[in-house]
Order: sequence, then structure tokens, then C-alpha cells
Amino acid sequence: MKLRLNAVALAAAALALGQSAWAGEAEAKKWVDNEFQPSTLSKDKQMAEMKWFIDAAKKLQAKGVKEISVVSETITTHEYESKTLAKAFEEITGIKVKHDIIQEGDVVEKLQTSMQSGKSIYDGWISDSDLIGTHYRYGKILPLSDYMAGAGKEYTNPGLDLKDFIGTSFTTAPDKKLYQLPDQQFANLYWFRADLFARKDLQDKFKAKYGYDLGVPLNWSAYEDIAEFFTNDVKQIDGKPIYGHMDYGKKDPSLGWRFTDAWLSMAGSADVGIPNGLPVDEWGIRVGADKCTPVGASVSRGGATNSPAAVYALTKYVDWMKKYAPKEATGMTFGEAGPVPAQGQIAQQIFWYTAFTADMTKQGLPVVNADGSPKWRMAPGPNGPYWKQGMQNGYQDVGSWTFFKDHDPNKTAAAWLYAQFITSKTTSLKKSIVGLTFIRDSDIHHDYFTQNANKYGGLIEFYRSPARVAWTPTGNNVPDYPKLAQLWWKNVAVAVTGEKTPQQAMDNLAEEMDQVMGRLERAGMAHCAPKLNPKGDPNKYLSDKGAPWKKLANEKPKGETIDYNKLLTAWKEGKVR
Repeated sequence: MKLRLNAVALAAAALALGQSAWAGEAEAKKWVDNEFQPSTLSKDKQMAEMKWFIDAAKKLQAKGVKEISVVSETITTHEYESKTLAKAFEEITGIKVKHDIIQEGDVVEKLQTSMQSGKSIYDGWISDSDLIGTHYRYGKILPLSDYMAGAGKEYTNPGLDLKDFIGTSFTTAPDKKLYQLPDQQFANLYWFRADLFARKDLQDKFKAKYGYDLGVPLNWSAYEDIAEFFTNDVKQIDGKPIYGHMDYGKKDPSLGWRFTDAWLSMAGSADVGIPNGLPVDEWGIRVGADKCTPVGASVSRGGATNSPAAVYALTKYVDWMKKYAPKEATGMTFGEAGPVPAQGQIAQQIFWYTAFTADMTKQGLPVVNADGSPKWRMAPGPNGPYWKQGMQNGYQDVGSWTFFKDHDPNKTAAAWLYAQFITSKTTSLKKSIVGLTFIRDSDIHHDYFTQNANKYGGLIEFYRSPARVAWTPTGNNVPDYPKLAQLWWKNVAVAVTGEKTPQQAMDNLAEEMDQVMGRLERAGMAHCAPKLNPKGDPNKYLSDKGAPWKKLANEKPKGETIDYNKLLTAWKEGKVR
């Protein structure tokens, strides 16, 4: 390691003197001078890092590695990687990358197929950290902690700086090993039209009706009041209808994400705990005393998937969409609903992904000012009546590099190089500017984002605040993400159509989750297989001290709001609110 670092230092010194020290310098310099700016590293340090990648790649080329294939879902960040960074990697290192971009559901399906067959379709995968519980239990995925200390040591960048990554707690399993390397992150937050909320006439009208200020809602009661106000009192802005809410409800796999992405925990259905509730998480799955063995999802087994808080969460989702969103919303998928707020007729949205930020700041949109600044802002999502301090606040997507254990070791090493290349300090700041999906603390705090924070509607302030740690992905309680995730959308859909009541829909979902976990228990797993509790009286488990929580007598307390500028001040002072 010391010799390698000395070689890097010598190369950097030679470059500083204007000498050509190594093959590939010209290609690296072209990218460093142009595309890879700005960076948290100086150009000399960027060039030294590129020198390390070239040397590592040569070892693999000598073993016959010329090309690798990797896959990720379709978002702006991954498109940039596929079109630009893969090309840079090939030009600089000589190893060609086929970086496929496919739908998220297809990534999960192909990953599941590979796990079942034991043969990985790709050399590397960017898949959600939501699968961390799956990866740990099946034993098919390579623990990166072991790899970096063992077979992958000579292919691990000495400048990787894992402590700089903000999402590694989400990709670490109960055995304390890192299984995945974060590549992009985005949270679901509250989105609202700050220009409309700032209008004195609307502020006065709202306060006269509800008795408190129009502002960022702190609880679901206030969100509902604001939704009612814009939809039924304001009704129109500039001659066009205005809606107090936006969502989607088509029977489609993306409907499942709407719920598994922490909707129940936003209502307060889980136990206290960051990154996920323990012993009961946001899916309603309880684990045993070992904090690892799933014992049930149904309230009758100690879970919370069909608990009063979960039923409340589903009820509000259906009611708000039907009362306050455009009528087309119930027939839309996630992808179809995403662009709607940018069209200018939505006043607020409780469940909005920051991955849409880049697309919501384009010149000419009805929600963007003439100077390019947004008319909208983002803030922490409001909490439901069951929510308590110390609970998960919402969801954060962490797309992360994942590798199979029993794959061609040379191909795995080359894919690991590419993974480190596109998350390196040389490239990550520019990637953050393009996609706004931060993974490094050093990027978030770079001067570029200090100077341009006003362009992003609160995104920079959020990621610099302590609030960000309470937005977390699916955690370790979920033993098989692909098998269990597919149960959600089919059950939620029948509540949207009215075929079943929210209680019936959640009862069925909880029962189906228990059935799947029962099969996993019988089949066995490498670690922490489910071991279901026997069914019992639900009242034995319902409690006011932990999940599953008893039904509240009043599920609509008085609405509470906060002035957005006060919220920003709190963030800058290091407070959550």
C-alpha cells in the first residue's frame, strides 16, 4: 500500500513539473481538465487518482479483461454514468463498459433471477439498498468489507474514503459488514408552491378559516387542511384549476413503492429507531429478540402491517387522492405522475422524490421564475398522528453497487474499479451537479452548492442538515425484498378501486406477507431466516408503548405549520426543525 501511494505521489509530482510520467496521461488530462470539473480534489490529485485506476486496470487487462457489463435503473444520474462516465472509464483505463439502463422493477427481477440461478447476469449491479436484508440472509452477495480487505484489496482505491459516503449505514447488515457501495441517493420530501403560500390574500383567507398560519405542514392534519383549502376554496390560479394534492394510483408495480417507501412510517406505524424501527419496522415486520429474525407482519403475530396506524395511512392516501388531486391521478403510474407538479397546477405534494429536482428547475416551466430560480420549495414531510420523536421520518433511495460472490473474480474486480471510478472524488461532484443525488459529504459542502443553493429549492439545506439521517431506505427486517414487495401493489390497488376497505386490504397484505415468510422459514436461509410467532389475540400486541400501536381516539389533532424561513434557519443551526 505504501509503495503504491508513493508511486501516486511521484506521478503527481512529475505532472506538476510538466513531465509525461505514464501512459494514459493525455486521456486522463482531457477528462480532468473538462468534464470532471468542478471537483473537491485539485487537478493534481485528480490526475494521481486516475493514475491509480490506470495501473489497476492494467493488471486486469493482463488477465484478459477487456469489457464488463453493469446495470442500473433509469434516472438522470445513471444516464449520465452510462453515456458519459462509462466512456471516460474506457478512454482512461482501456476497459470497455456496457452500462445498461432499465426500469427499476426489471433490475429487481433480473437480480432475483440471478440469485435463484446462482449465475449473475451482470458483472456489477446498481440496485437499491432496500435489498440489504435479502442480501445478508441469502449469502449470495459479496460482502464488500471482506472483499476490500481480501481478494479486492489491490483493486480498492486508496482514496475511496468510505467515511465521506453519507449512506453506508443503510448498506450495512446486522453482521456489521458493508454489502453495497452507495452510488446515488434521493429522499422523498414535502414539495410546495412557495410563491402561492407567500400571497397575503391566501394567507389571510387560510388563517380566517383554520385559525393558524398557512405554512409548511408539520402534521397530516395541516396537510389535509391545506389540500382542502387550495382545491375547494382557492379553486383557480391564473384562470386554471389548482389542486391541493398530487399522487398516483394505477394498479402497477410502482404503486408498491408508494407504500414500501416508508408511507406507513410517515403515519407513525413503526417503532422508534433510526435507520428503521426496532423491533417493528416501517413495513410492519417484527423481528425477535436477536433483532434479526422476522417473526410476523400481522398484528396477530406482533407485526403492524394491518395495525390501526397502517390502516389510517392507507385510508388517508385513498381519501386525499380522490378529494384533492386531479381526477387523472388514480389512473397514473409513478412515472406518469412525476412531471405533473411542474405543469403549475399543484399547490403541494406530500410524497415527492428529490430525484425530480433537476427536471423541475428547467427554464420555461410554469414553476420556474424568469431568472431560473424555482417558485417551489421542498421541506421535511409532515408526520401522521401516530408518529413519535425518534422514528424514521420518511424514505431515502440509496442505489448501491452490488456484486455476486461466485462470479468471475476478474470481471468482478473490473466492475468494482468502475464502481469506484464513478463514485470517486474525481468524478462525484460533477455527477452530483448533473443528477442532484448526493453520496459524499464533501460534495454537499462544496462551494459550488453554497453559491448555487437558491436554484434547488431547499435540497442543499436539507442534505446539509441533521434532518437527512431520519430519511432512510428499507432496512434489515425485510427478509426477501423481491418476494414481499410485489404483494403491496396488488393489495393497495383494491383499496384504491373500492373493491376492499383499507382494513380488508391491509389484513390481506399482512396475511400474504406471513405466508411468504412462512415459506422462507421452511426453505431456510444462510442467516436469520424467519421464524413466525404463533397467531394470537391482536389485543395482546396492540399497545401505547410500542408498535403495533393502539388506535387513537382522535386521528386528526389540530393542524400545525411552520414558516419556511424559520425551518431553513433551524437547518443552518444544526437542528432538525
